Amino acid sequence: IMKKEKSCGCIVINNNSEVLLIHHNAGHWDFPKGHMEDGETEIQTAIREVKEETGLTIEPRPDWNPNLELFNCAIHGSCKRDKTMGVYSNVSAGLTPESFKEAYENEESPLGKQILGQLQENLDIAGKEMIPICQDTGMAIIFMKIGQEVHFEGGNLEDAINEGVRQGYEEGYLRKSVVKDPIYRENTKDNTPGIIHYEIVPGEQIEITVAPKGFGSENMSRVFMLKPADGIEGVKNAILTAVKEAGPNACPPMVVGVGIGGTFEKCALLAKKALTRNIEEGSHIPYVKELEQEMLEKINETGIGPGGLGGKTTAFAVNIETYPTHIAGLPVAVNICCHVNRHSHRFI
Repeated sequence: IMKKEKSCGCIVINNNSEVLLIHHNAGHWDFPKGHMEDGETEIQTAIREVKEETGLTIEPRPDWNPNLELFNCAIHGSCKRDKTMGVYSNVSAGLTPESFKEAYENEESPLGKQILGQLQENLDIAGKEMIPICQDTGMAIIFMKIGQEVHFEGGNLEDAINEGVRQGYEEGYLRKSVVKDPIYRENTKDNTPGIIHYEIVPGEQIEITVAPKGFGSENMSRVFMLKPADGIEGVKNAILTAVKEAGPNACPPMVVGVGIGGTFEKCALLAKKALTRNIEEGSHIPYVKELEQEMLEKINETGIGPGGLGGKTTAFAVNIETYPTHIAGLPVAVNICCHVNRHSHRFI
């Protein structure tokens, strides 16, 4: 991403264009300030702070053009760049070290405690070495929330997104897990195409959410077409049924995404989007927030535990999204994700 002679590194920027980290092959430097001087871009701020703190001059690649570029895909801190797209995305675990620390301290099972410790160690190594947390680096799920005032020029948007996915997986040495046909199963060898969802919204911004999804947990997901008379108790039973049937196969501790309402396909999409909400953020709807907390407690009472080997830490969070539905239906989807739960948001 950034080159100076034979040295290279990357810049990690959050949704507010604040520089979070400069990574160089000689080490890591943190820049939590990200103070931009008048007329500076976020990239220029990062370069200046590197110079001030280390004496090193890091220059952008000559072919980097922020006016012509849009997007890139990466896994857990591996900041990759696409030749046709230029927003930097840091796709990382949706869990914080504090989440693991709290779970470790509260876990009563000795084996469960040991597994949580190993998962934490793995997370630390992945962060320091800039490598994937898990060998299943998933299928690229991309949510594009596009302002209706935005106009794209210079090529096909979907082709550009998939080119970003291709370069992210190839340059990041990530596992290629996508096959061209679900029956004949020839590998595409670059992890394309991604699964792309578009939404048109007011404004002139684009919000990109990238969520690479591994299939150990994806295979454990369920859709339930309940009757309205089943009510909220039916919803609770559906969630618990999906989790219990998943058992150890979803690589617990898990994050449980739930979609309620809409139609057959809409509730599944809601459940997928629910996984992109950080676990610290409860629903803004009071009864849904209460339901999230209640279901997290019930799931952790199942005893499935870390790695499915027993314990009280079966899930880190239950995220629920709702949508209006038909008078004759109550669709419920449960999309389970392992503890990695990679996702990132970026605005341009």
